[in-house]
Amino acid sequence: MSRIKTHVKKGDEVEVITGNHKGRRGTVLLVNAVKGRVVVEGVRPIKKATKPTEADSAGGIRTIDGPIHISNVKKVG
Repeated sequence: MSRIKTHVKKGDEVEVITGNHKGRRGTVLLVNAVKGRVVVEGVRPIKKATKPTEADSAGGIRTIDGPIHISNVKKVG
């Protein structure tokens, strides 16, 4: 299996350069090189409904960070 090279990696500080979230900065939490997506902390919040489980008996609506395309971010510093 060959490895896909990306310009950012987990833990890098990045800035969104285009799209609805232009100008926002954050830390990369996850890189999916195959799909060309990155998850940046605090940049694209998504509301997600969750069912109650043993670990989380309340369930309800949670806010998670959504992915954005890797070409829409640039590495800062």
